[in-house]
Amino acid sequence: MLELDILLVPFAREIYPTLSEDDRQRYVRLLECEDADLFAWFMEQEESQDKDIAYMVRMILDRARSLPAVH
Repeated sequence: MLELDILLVPFAREIYPTLSEDDRQRYVRLLECEDADLFAWFMEQEESQDKDIAYMVRMILDRARSLPAVH
């Protein structure tokens, strides 16, 4: 899903290498989730019941929001 790639690929390239081992494991677990769930979480329509997954979604969204807007 392109919308997910826009969030996840830059995060994987730029942030993943700096993550702790625990956060790297959380990220891998996040990638194992269904696209429909990921989309709902990243669009903030729902929140994962798994606290580790919810933490990682928040980290990715916070990073995306900190970037300058593209016009």
